[in-house]
Amino acid sequence: MVEPRRIELTEAQASKASRTYWNSAAAEYLAEHGDFLGDDRFVWCPEGVDEADAQLLGNVRGKSILEVGCGAGQCTRWLTAQGAQAVAFDISVEQLQVSRTLDRKTGTTARAVAADATAIPFADATFDIACSAFGALPFVADAGTVLREIARALKPGGLLVFSVTHPFRWSMPDDPSPHGLRIIHSYFDRTPYVEVDAGTPIYAEYHRTVGDWIRDLTEAGFVVDDLLEPEWPAGHTGVWGGWGPERGQYVPGTAIWSAHKRVVAG
Repeated sequence: MVEPRRIELTEAQASKASRTYWNSAAAEYLAEHGDFLGDDRFVWCPEGVDEADAQLLGNVRGKSILEVGCGAGQCTRWLTAQGAQAVAFDISVEQLQVSRTLDRKTGTTARAVAADATAIPFADATFDIACSAFGALPFVADAGTVLREIARALKPGGLLVFSVTHPFRWSMPDDPSPHGLRIIHSYFDRTPYVEVDAGTPIYAEYHRTVGDWIRDLTEAGFVVDDLLEPEWPAGHTGVWGGWGPERGQYVPGTAIWSAHKRVVAG
């Protein structure tokens, strides 16, 4: 029986939990959310921010781009179709198997490898852009390590854009209805949410405050350019976990961070 807990994990335990969960849930996740995500779209969040319209990455044609935590490769597939030199990685082999199925379905290949975000398997200063739509960063014990790895793989001045659950949401229940508009946890409690099965962690997700993200980014060598907090769009009736129109009209559910790698003079 799966039991939710708020307990600390080591980085190795968090990685194993993520690998376990996403390997087991890959097919189910696509069945539940595939229509919303598409096969070759770049959707940033449950609010439906679409890169084709938002252009948070700018003109990607000819750019070398790394997707961090690509899942079934939808975003990388879209980037490739726009003329980017895109590659990706994910911790889950099963997610990458689903990605291969979508490659065949769409005729566009998302080039991806299996890897842990704490040890990105690409050379220094390789990429112009790194991006992540709820990939890897919410599920690691030490976001600073991952951000330093991303910074290492980016060229000087390179762009990083990533989406995560809005930190404010962590103080509230995972309930998209008006009943979820209440504070039940301390915003300052960073203890992760963990699901345990027979004593073994099989899912882990981490909370970081706005200040934590700013410090982790700057300490990793980034300059923060923007924080987009998408409003719930009119006419969007979809519900995804704690995201939905009833609560979404009052509080943000997603934070999309934009930063660039600091250029060191000399």
